[in-house]
Amino acid sequence: MDATTKTMDVSIAKGERMHALDAVRGGALLLGVLFHATMSFLPGQQVWMTRDKESTLLGGLFFVSHIFRMALFFMMAGFFGRMMLHRRGLRSFVRDRLKRIGLPLVSFWPILFPAITAIFIWGIVRQWGVEALKAIPKPQGTIFQTLPLTHLWFLYVLLGLYAATLTLRGIATVAGRWLPLDRLGDALVSGLVRSGLAPLALALPAGVALYFHTGWLMWLGVPTPDTGLIPNVPAMAAYGTAFGFGWLLQRQIGLLQLLERRWLPHLVAAIGLTAVCLGVIGVNAILDPAAQPAAQDALLRLVAASCYSVATWVWSFGLIGLAMRFLSGPHPAIRYAADSSYWIYLIHLPLIMAAQVLVLPLDLPALAKYALVLGLAVPLMPVSYHLMVRGSFLGAMLNGKRYPRRQRADSGKQALAEA
Repeated sequence: MDATTKTMDVSIAKGERMHALDAVRGGALLLGVLFHATMSFLPGQQVWMTRDKESTLLGGLFFVSHIFRMALFFMMAGFFGRMMLHRRGLRSFVRDRLKRIGLPLVSFWPILFPAITAIFIWGIVRQWGVEALKAIPKPQGTIFQTLPLTHLWFLYVLLGLYAATLTLRGIATVAGRWLPLDRLGDALVSGLVRSGLAPLALALPAGVALYFHTGWLMWLGVPTPDTGLIPNVPAMAAYGTAFGFGWLLQRQIGLLQLLERRWLPHLVAAIGLTAVCLGVIGVNAILDPAAQPAAQDALLRLVAASCYSVATWVWSFGLIGLAMRFLSGPHPAIRYAADSSYWIYLIHLPLIMAAQVLVLPLDLPALAKYALVLGLAVPLMPVSYHLMVRGSFLGAMLNGKRYPRRQRADSGKQALAEA
């Protein structure tokens, strides 16, 4: 263990907050609001309940953010999960995860799913008429295969990853009597990060899974596991690898300094690989697997899967390094935004959808309508957090504690005292 790692480990042991990674985790969730708000403006085939004016720029925002957004979140979830387990112990960790992940899943889903369904129907009827409802395909299969998890799928997947990780941890503890698995794992992670090969190695599981995934819709990237209780293989390969790497990285947090020093090369590589992906896949949404430019060309499919998967990791490493470089100190406003991001992500989808339906009849450019969607929906999210959540039992459930109701987002004293 080098001197930097020791210094950072001491800071964590003292309970000091990792402000940069807090910002990354919160930013990944808040980016989901911008992501879903683009979906009625995407160029190409219809992928959403409403089809508004097309925008290549908003299509680019959708495509690029989907490359790294959830992988980055799961990486941070693994990192902070291992940190919490190390601080609190197994029993406290399990209780906390059930309270802050399991309870929101089972309590918010019965409220959000009917709201999302109602707005979805409203949007279709408003644009296409009542007759269009007859064309909606009915789910085929058991509820176990077709249960719509909506955007709350990330909570379900997180619970599965926690369970799998704790199981593997127990097996490794027993096996460690004969084989030093912890030291081998640390050496592997350290070697990959220090050598610069980590993005290539970590991209391998998702790249292989995407290449062989039947009916892979390339423009949509990693298939979202939002339907059914068995997540698809590419999603588990991508997000499971991200979670596992974040968990192992927390054992050697000094390696974050390397990501900080390399933030610019990582982001340059990310932009280049994203450009290659768009060149191969195209700028328009395509929902017919056979109509994709790389559908019948094995080499182009390999290039798309490889570049997309590696781009996931260089985007993630670059953004983490960027945050480490510029956001390592306490910033009360960013801390407040990070605290509110969980609530905002949970409630944002029906609000965004309703705003998209409301702006549909307006004769405005796509970017103006996108801004209006955000202007209608977004202010309700932090206001509801401040008034309804931050100082209530909901805040205790989502944030792990209740904050003083009169605490202002731009007041530094209280936030710094709690940091």
